[in-house]
Amino acid sequence: MNKKRIIVNSRDYVKLRQITNRSGSESGNQYIRNLEAELSNAVVVDPEKIPADVITMNTKVSFCNVSESEDFIYTIVYPEDADIEHGKLSVLAPIGTALLGYREGDEVAWKVPSGIKTFRIEKILYQPEANGDYYI
Repeated sequence: MNKKRIIVNSRDYVKLRQITNRSGSESGNQYIRNLEAELSNAVVVDPEKIPADVITMNTKVSFCNVSESEDFIYTIVYPEDADIEHGKLSVLAPIGTALLGYREGDEVAWKVPSGIKTFRIEKILYQPEANGDYYI
């Protein structure tokens, strides 16, 4: 949906490709296809070289729905760790895929079940790589 190239850490990239390969885009799963499309256009960087303002896996981020002025705080996680009640959003959820690899201040337009929404990334509250946590 977006044309901008995202930044993905190399460890995340390998794990995310395993998820898409295991699930297979031919299954008709739009969420897998969306993630594959983002990954195919990603700039892959060593974890130690990820800028501190980029959303990676396990990043806790504050963002808003621009048109509805709704604010959210979620941690972007792998599907098996998703738990919306505890603020853990799967990377396969439309918003999770939309935010991955973007930076503080970016606006991201993405198709969600209720239509196309624009999200603005307000603040990275925690990013593993910025904290030296390269292996979570």
